[in-house]
Amino acid sequence: MGNVIEIRDIVRDFQLGQETVHVLKGIDLDIERGDYVAIMGPSGSGKSTLMNLLGCLDTPTSGSYNLNGKDVSKMSDDELADIRNKEIGFVFQTFNLLPRTTALDNVALPMVYAGASKKERVARAEEVLNDVGLADRMDHRPNQLSGGQRQRVAVGRALVNKPSIILADEPTGNLDSKTGYEIMNLFDEIHKAGNTVIMVTHEEDIAAHAKRVIRLRDGIIESDTRN
Repeated sequence: MGNVIEIRDIVRDFQLGQETVHVLKGIDLDIERGDYVAIMGPSGSGKSTLMNLLGCLDTPTSGSYNLNGKDVSKMSDDELADIRNKEIGFVFQTFNLLPRTTALDNVALPMVYAGASKKERVARAEEVLNDVGLADRMDHRPNQLSGGQRQRVAVGRALVNKPSIILADEPTGNLDSKTGYEIMNLFDEIHKAGNTVIMVTHEEDIAAHAKRVIRLRDGIIESDTRN
């Protein structure tokens, strides 16, 4: 399959006044295409910082990050924005949908930035909404949808550009347990369809869906196990 992600000796420091805080302390990580990974760790372990680096929302202090054969650790902000749109599908705990926009237009939004025609955008967004079980909710706005349906729209938006990786940050954090279970079943289906899924979670039962669990502690990888 080959690696979609190769990280070597990633360090991320933050300046807090006079003090330098060492959040990530030299992380090496390979993630194969088609893998299903959960990243876990206590508060302050560095998992959110690692997620931001993987998602090209931040750049490392030192070290290299290859995503799909491209070294993204040295890219400019504009280049990173382009990579984020094409290569990464984000799913957030808070859904991050546009409130006055239909489910269809929310899902199609990344394709606008990618320069797709209106016809292409509508056809692909309809296909994806069908895949996530919202064929009958395409014209609804977020406030007309349940939390679970909103998260399905967010998942659809993450999939629409056929990205290299899906990054999910606490994807069931705002959902009740039954709805969370349904969303995790959806992620299982997405993984089975051949997508690479990486999620940050603090819940063991959510992490159990993944095929591989990486545990961080104090900015280093404490363990890396296959389920």
